[in-house]
Amino acid sequence: MPEGQQPILELQGITKSFGGVEALRGVDFALYSGEIHGLVGENGAGKSTLMKIIAGVHTEFSGHFLVDGQERHFHSARDAHAAGIAMVHQELSVAPDLTVAENVFLGNQPINRFGLVQWRRMAREAGEQLARFGIDVDPMARLGDLPIGLQQLIEIARVLFSGARIVILDEPTSALSPPEVERLFATLKRLRQGGAAIVFISHFIEDILRVSDTVTVFRNGRKVAETASAATSKGALIEAMIGRGGEALEHSYTDDLMLPRPSDSSVILKVDQLSLARSLREVSFEARAGEVLGIYGFMGCGQQELSRILFGKLKPDGGTLAVEGTPKSFASTAAARRAGVALVPESRRDMLFHQEPVYKNISISILDRISSLLLKPARERDIAKRQVEQLQIRPPVVGLDLGMLSGGNQQKVALAKWLTYPPKLLVLCEPTRGMDVGAKNDVINIVRNLRARGLAIIVLSTEPETVLSLADRILVLKRGALVREFKNEPVSKDRLLEAA
Repeated sequence: MPEGQQPILELQGITKSFGGVEALRGVDFALYSGEIHGLVGENGAGKSTLMKIIAGVHTEFSGHFLVDGQERHFHSARDAHAAGIAMVHQELSVAPDLTVAENVFLGNQPINRFGLVQWRRMAREAGEQLARFGIDVDPMARLGDLPIGLQQLIEIARVLFSGARIVILDEPTSALSPPEVERLFATLKRLRQGGAAIVFISHFIEDILRVSDTVTVFRNGRKVAETASAATSKGALIEAMIGRGGEALEHSYTDDLMLPRPSDSSVILKVDQLSLARSLREVSFEARAGEVLGIYGFMGCGQQELSRILFGKLKPDGGTLAVEGTPKSFASTAAARRAGVALVPESRRDMLFHQEPVYKNISISILDRISSLLLKPARERDIAKRQVEQLQIRPPVVGLDLGMLSGGNQQKVALAKWLTYPPKLLVLCEPTRGMDVGAKNDVINIVRNLRARGLAIIVLSTEPETVLSLADRILVLKRGALVREFKNEPVSKDRLLEAA
């Protein structure tokens, strides 16, 4: 905190609720010109919610919001932008069908006195801006044709060079290579020297400590610590994030959990030296029958890409897959399914039909087995009823539209869809995200029962609690590479965070 300096931004007693659930409780936060302020905390701790209030995305909240000492209340992101506040969100907000130059000047294209866009000037100035950031790319190239990491760099560059006085970066390094991270850090330090105020949110605590002047820790919607980066350590920040004693999160697993001896059952899946552009680097592992293999890592570590390769949605650049000893190269999801691989993705919307009844969502994977030409709704309903009963889906009404069910019960339907077509390998991405404690326990019990039936299961999650509650063996994925394996040994939440 600079001596005697007035903060450029100050929040006092900020409280924000969603549907009766408090996401932020009485948060105070100050940001100064010429400062890089790091924010750390677990998923759902409140970091992004607070930043979206600052950026005008969330407009309903209680507390005081001051810019340059004056009370403000933004009604939109446009209001915040007009006040000199810009944010790079965790989810890319680029326009992939537009050119690189159009994305750099999105909403702010240079025009002549007749109101026409000056395309040549825009391309030239976009190229100059990106070159300052060390990016050598054709400004007229379609953005969607570029790698994800490069798209992220271009979005960051657009915000950094927008002239904003306050810049918020939410997980900006998640898809960047080490040289790109260095390039970003150098740019941030230049902007700080020019007087910009920067908020840097990241799960990568090493990055926070390297680039930030100050670090604030969030836990359960509260600010629990603020310190100079030079006066703290990765271990101290992790301890503040996960809490101790009565302050600990529910199911926090701060104590050691003993993993069992590795299974010697048959290998269902063997992955060898799997690589994908900027996402995966020579990843090798095995998944065995009757075992839950957990793969833990932060957002952007390569989990999503790995799951999509295993299910034939993406083609790797290198490496091999084998199912029960037979080499496989999945040209499609249908080929993966025929080989006995099933995927429940991180977004249920990618595989379910919310406007259709439960029974249709469950039977869709076996329609080719139960009907040659005509659909057989009665047979579909009978199959669905067995799954609804077995998985305790509530309400137990197979004719009800899926969208009427809770998120936890929709996740059970997603599992039921594949259990009508029993796979050899079940890949689950974020299987308990966004669920209440009861729904999480139901899904955990279902997965354990499937393991007992001999399925090989891979659980990929950014939530350490999910991996710890399910896995027999845990791999840690960090920036596309496997960096640690836990097996037949004690493991805890803080050890996972330390490894990642």
